[in-house]
Amino acid sequence: MLAAYVILGAILFALGLVGFLSRRNLIVVFLSTEVMFQGIIVNLVGFGRHHQHLQGQAFALFLLVIAAVEAGLALGLVVMLYRRKHTLDAEAWAGMS
Repeated sequence: MLAAYVILGAILFALGLVGFLSRRNLIVVFLSTEVMFQGIIVNLVGFGRHHQHLQGQAFALFLLVIAAVEAGLALGLVVMLYRRKHTLDAEAWAGMS
């Protein structure tokens, strides 16, 4: 049972990492970080269930709250950046000028 959680978490993390490294759109980059967070959370729940401790589930719930706050801040940042340069391309912000 633990192997299924670990494999699913690794697949989610790998998909998020590929999306983060290969995309230039800021919204897709932030969504990819959320997918990586979900992969980590699946692993925490799996290990917590395997060891019969609630610490994994409690920490996973804490990370869900952190991910929600990060998503709200990222959305505000994306809106601000779009208003400034009218593009969501990450390359446009490489120089920060």
